[in-house]
Amino acid sequence: MLRKRLLVSTMNLLLVGGFGILAQAPEALAKDAAKAAAPLANNPFATASTLPFQAPPFDKIKDADYQPAFEAGMREHLAEIAKIAAQKDAPTFANTIVPLERSGQMLTRVYVAFNAVTGADTNDTLQKVQEVVAPKLAEHQDAIYLDDKLFARVGKLYEGREKLGLDAEQKRLVERYYDNFVRAGAKLGEADKAKLRELNKEESTLTTDFANKLLAANNAGALVVDDKKDLAGFSDADIAAAAADAKAAKKDGKYLIALQNTTQQPAQVSLENRSVRERLFKASTSRAEHGDANDTRAIVQRLAVLRADRAKLLGYPDFAAYTLDDQMAKTPANAIKLMTDMVPAATAKARGEATKMQALIDKGTDKFKLSPWDWQRYAEQVRKAEYDLDEAQIKPYFEIDRVLHDGVFYAANQLYGLTFKERKDIPVYNPEVRVFEVFDADGKSLALFYADYWKRESKRGGAWMDNLVGQSRLLGTKPVVYNVCNFTKPAAGQPALITHDDVNTMFHEFGHALHGMFADSEYPTLSGTNVPRDFVEFPSQFNEHWGRDPKVFANYAKHYQTGAPMPAELVAKLDKTRTYGQGFATTEYLAAALLDMAWHTQPAGTPKQDVDAFETKALKQYKVDMPEVPPRYRTSYFAHIWGGGYAAGYYAYLWSEVLDHDAFYWFREHGGMTRENGQRFRDMILSRGSTQDMAALYRAFRGRDPSVEPLLEERGLK
Repeated sequence: MLRKRLLVSTMNLLLVGGFGILAQAPEALAKDAAKAAAPLANNPFATASTLPFQAPPFDKIKDADYQPAFEAGMREHLAEIAKIAAQKDAPTFANTIVPLERSGQMLTRVYVAFNAVTGADTNDTLQKVQEVVAPKLAEHQDAIYLDDKLFARVGKLYEGREKLGLDAEQKRLVERYYDNFVRAGAKLGEADKAKLRELNKEESTLTTDFANKLLAANNAGALVVDDKKDLAGFSDADIAAAAADAKAAKKDGKYLIALQNTTQQPAQVSLENRSVRERLFKASTSRAEHGDANDTRAIVQRLAVLRADRAKLLGYPDFAAYTLDDQMAKTPANAIKLMTDMVPAATAKARGEATKMQALIDKGTDKFKLSPWDWQRYAEQVRKAEYDLDEAQIKPYFEIDRVLHDGVFYAANQLYGLTFKERKDIPVYNPEVRVFEVFDADGKSLALFYADYWKRESKRGGAWMDNLVGQSRLLGTKPVVYNVCNFTKPAAGQPALITHDDVNTMFHEFGHALHGMFADSEYPTLSGTNVPRDFVEFPSQFNEHWGRDPKVFANYAKHYQTGAPMPAELVAKLDKTRTYGQGFATTEYLAAALLDMAWHTQPAGTPKQDVDAFETKALKQYKVDMPEVPPRYRTSYFAHIWGGGYAAGYYAYLWSEVLDHDAFYWFREHGGMTRENGQRFRDMILSRGSTQDMAALYRAFRGRDPSVEPLLEERGLK
């Protein structure tokens, strides 16, 4: 389960949340708009990039360029908005909606580049810029969406949309604009608008603070091991990487195990020393709860209150109701039902898994009760005992470059006819980033794809996709997309091997990239991944299936030393473990997703909650309180919901998973991986963006509404 920041149009990128705001009165913003800012001298964001696809000129961008570009971009955007709102001519699609779609291009250029570097390669200077710019962006959004004159024009178009002779995409766009204005508070009275501005400003500042504190907490929480013998179970490559990480952290002679963003840590599989496993687990679960400058709990408490207050102001009983109103799920009750219906089967399967692990422990010399820091190690041992398979056997067959070229790219070629050529001439924000030009089946250049896979201290946890340039026929732009992951980088001279989970992550994130690259819309607001949160994970999770396709797997799963394909008997063992561990995986996910819902279904007026007590109560309420299976993310480091745009939306992975398995079963029923099937999926799903209602879009592809049965079968929960 992975985290993403989605790019939308200039107008809507402000709505889905950026990185906060600075205090500046609306009157001052209006004066800035009147100035109609002059272009910045020598600032690389002042004009469109001259690089292929208008890719950001990272070789020319300095940290000092961002803040002035933001300031000038906002002034320019507000001047454009003021001109649209002040027109004396009656509103038309051409004089109102089209210029809104064209507006704010300088702001978009700086926003997307800044979003990329602050997520994947930040530093103290950039974080300070975030803190300054975040509140200003929130005020900027409010200055637009709470503008009465502008909303009056949009509202008039919305009311008369059936008589304007609009095509389907234009009508959909008018409806999207109207809904966005209403959801942003355009119908509120002046007093309530003032309250909303204050709530938005504070929330944006706090989400920025949360993200920065959590990054610092992750880095500070890394486990330092003094004695090499405490790393018993680690491979020589793992030990070398831990030593290299320690040296980079100025802890020469020691070993450092960096924290992943999730509760459970991959290193627990290998570590033989139980006390070290316990230390690592506790470092993970307490990373942001030390009462120091990186403690996030006060931010969480305040954000929960702010969001509930904002929802009430906008006419909703709670923040989850507000969030889901324009999603596929529609209501929190629908999302919660999907999850709670799965809880009994998931926890029963997890308890069965725990029983097998306890039996294995009881056969050993040391007798102890299975604890959460034992789960990863003994789950792997049970897998080895039952299936004669462990991660060490299969990892040599997953060399990252081969997985990328012969797996991820190969599958895209077989399904969609794409080919890829590495570009060394496109500047990047970090030397580890690679750039590929993507060519369509007819040989025409389609997109640029950036790959940034290795973990570093300047990168936030998790994995995500985003755009550096969005597709739009109106603007004449083609997609520039990027994937970011946090794989453990090998020490110098060691092979770049990744885990089977990492392989799935690469296919997952590339599914998002395909969604962005295949975008084919006239208008940026409706383009690409600008779809409801509980649909956006569908293309990515669907793409994971092709990593397991026999034809694709045989093409990339080859030994890094010999090039020999994974032996058939080893492949068969791996296939047999497909549903192994799904009790744990489903339960830890449901615990986190239901915890998200618990925080965001609190009504306004609920006092601040003690974070630990609230978490315990919520898990018990939803019957996912298994001590051995803690939530995938505990509240204090749940970046998806407090800093990543998934507030009241973490359920979306499961909702989308219903679609992804059901769609994959359509492929199985119609011949599997063929160019014809791939083209149909591209034409009917991946290229459509939000030009149609998502349920109708899926229904047209599948011929019916999605069934939950494939999901239950794929997770082994039937």
